[in-house]
Amino acid sequence: MKQTNMDQELPLFVLAGGFGSRLESVLDGSPKPLAPVNGKPFLYLQIEQWIMQGCVSFIFLLHHRADAIIKFLDNEKYKLLKGCQVKFVIEPEPMGTGGAVSYALKQLALKGDFLLTNADTWLGLSLDKIMKAVSPAMLVVKVDDVGRYGEVLFDQNNLITAFTEKGVRHNPGWINTGICRMNTSYFEGWNFEPFSIEQTIYQHLVRERCLRAVPVEADFIDIGVPKDYIRFCRWIESEKRMRL
Repeated sequence: MKQTNMDQELPLFVLAGGFGSRLESVLDGSPKPLAPVNGKPFLYLQIEQWIMQGCVSFIFLLHHRADAIIKFLDNEKYKLLKGCQVKFVIEPEPMGTGGAVSYALKQLALKGDFLLTNADTWLGLSLDKIMKAVSPAMLVVKVDDVGRYGEVLFDQNNLITAFTEKGVRHNPGWINTGICRMNTSYFEGWNFEPFSIEQTIYQHLVRERCLRAVPVEADFIDIGVPKDYIRFCRWIESEKRMRL
């Protein structure tokens, strides 16, 4: 199935406002999305990959060190991001993942479907799968140990039936990559209080039996802890020859 222009122009919301406190010991004060990887910011590598997969519209949800990220985006306006539509929204205070998205939707008065991802996770070439999916949908990838992430359970029709908490299980299984296709209607009626998408909207969609898993086989890593950030750096330095 060929990707349509409508699919390609779906805005990609990038959650990039976190404090990244677990990485402070290995960073030089840079915000987590700008963590250096082989001479380039992590976010540069992400954007490069997203563009390569057909994404041309980006909305960055910012808070911590928003100035540094905006400067980076401005510097890449006519280079990496040439030809792309780029917007950003700065949270006045930390609002959680759900609050950040809800605040941005209100600020930009957007309606319809959009893609959502994190600025601290890397997923291999799979964005086309979520572009073609029907919302609500979530990209999931299989890992050897679901303990750090929590497990995504789904049935033979790929309907998600439950999420397990982090640390509860340590078996091989499917995890949320953080990349989803959502609709603005799921965020209507926001009361301006901070909230978590994972604990509220996703759980509601599971109860409604409408959130689908989109299983993919791809390289995945969350650089949120020093060990995995360093592992990702080594992987890029090896030109992706070693196992991630």
